[in-house]
Amino acid sequence: METRILSTSEYDIALAGKIISDGGLVAFPTETVYGLGANALNEEAVKNIYEAKGRPSDNPLIVHIAEKEDIYPLVKEITPKAKALMDAFFPGPLTIILEKSEKIGDVVSGGLSTVAIRMPKNEIARSLIQASGCPIAAPSANTSGLPSPTRAKYVIDDMMGKIDGIIDGGDCEFGVESTVITLATETPTLLRPGAVTKEMMEEIIGEIYVSPAVLEGMAENEEAASPGMKYKHYSPHTRVVMVQGTKEQYEEFVNSRKDCCALCFEEDNITIPKITYGRENDELAQAKELFDALRELDELGAKKVYARAPGKNGVAMAVYNRLIRACAFDIIDLTKPYTIGITGPTGAGKGYICQKLKERGFRIIDCDRIAREVTKKGEPVLVELAKAFGDDILADGELNRGVLARKAFATKKQTRLLNSILHPSIKKKCENEAEGLCVLDAPQLFEANMQNDCYRVICVLANEQTRIKRITARDNITEEQAMQRISAQHSDDYFLEKCDYAIYNNGESVDTQIDNILEVIL
Repeated sequence: METRILSTSEYDIALAGKIISDGGLVAFPTETVYGLGANALNEEAVKNIYEAKGRPSDNPLIVHIAEKEDIYPLVKEITPKAKALMDAFFPGPLTIILEKSEKIGDVVSGGLSTVAIRMPKNEIARSLIQASGCPIAAPSANTSGLPSPTRAKYVIDDMMGKIDGIIDGGDCEFGVESTVITLATETPTLLRPGAVTKEMMEEIIGEIYVSPAVLEGMAENEEAASPGMKYKHYSPHTRVVMVQGTKEQYEEFVNSRKDCCALCFEEDNITIPKITYGRENDELAQAKELFDALRELDELGAKKVYARAPGKNGVAMAVYNRLIRACAFDIIDLTKPYTIGITGPTGAGKGYICQKLKERGFRIIDCDRIAREVTKKGEPVLVELAKAFGDDILADGELNRGVLARKAFATKKQTRLLNSILHPSIKKKCENEAEGLCVLDAPQLFEANMQNDCYRVICVLANEQTRIKRITARDNITEEQAMQRISAQHSDDYFLEKCDYAIYNNGESVDTQIDNILEVIL
């Protein structure tokens, strides 16, 4: 198909209007993003929108009108709240959902009983609607799932050869799609945030409920009542991960990563390749620049992107809503402990792996260190240990670790007894130390029931001879004593069954194994 690039001249607008009235497809600018338009009352023409975009047919479209009066034939009733919002925000970046009239077919509405309607502020868009002589159904003019286009060049990239015409009307004003509110429910419900904020609408009509799908995604089997509610949307080809945290937390995390790119604010001090989308406290700039920034990431050739999370109020809610879908809800929250558990049998080399992870920006919580701290002279745990294993484990009030080890590791029953005394105190102290991106180095992770505190668990394994060599050198004991300790512990199969990932640390380089795992979980 030949796609004509059209100007905003009166002649070209009239030509574009005729294309639409004849059943064709034309991309055009609005104040939000570029739309891909067809005659909303022509079901076959509307079907062609879905085909051109590769868009699922259960995702409803927005019907665009030129004048307020044009809405009346398209809906069953204009409710008082609908009229109040229309008077306040039409024309503008607000879409209102109402029960549809018989004029609206199932293709436009995605099979629903409702229709989404808005009156764009952009004069080019309204002139096109008037020239076509019909309401225009139009989603964003991009390949389904990719970032919405705010410039004609991105429409050309996605739609050239698939549609009849593209009106080049320059850059869009707002940069994110219109706010969508449904008035077809008992309580007005915000389905998609935009430049017309919840707070602005509540001043006009009172309380508005925010759909959980706005910030958390759609529930299983939930119908999409509005465009942009799908789980993954607005996404570039590269993988994007959202990072929640302070400016300092984000900078520290991102600058410790490699082979990746940052999507951040202009004032962020980032040392890796980056694309910015506005300043931290400028929500309108973030909204205007987000989709362009997501497109630029693909142009940059980034394989993975860590995006700094915006706020969740006002216009920032719209930015967050679009970005979280671009990330397919893949989030690293540095405001809470983001803990990776490291466990495995003695002598496998967990400490070495933890050092490698420390070099990659992780904070190490060493359970062996904490175990020594809770068993210092005068600690209550020592009294319990002496009752369980005998007073000879103490020397002048201090723990004789060699004596305790011989007794505690003699049998699995004795080992379990030791764990039952130590683990509660160790677990509590570990929880107090957990902050940001951290690694929990815990040989007894599962025995202490600490696996649920971890985002993912990695076991470190090594062959028996390597472990014996390490244990004898580390603890200055015989091979027989080392074997006694090994036999009192779980087998490799135990760890492989319970852990998410395994690192084999037999003396060769482990960097590739570590990086491959982090590539997935970060």
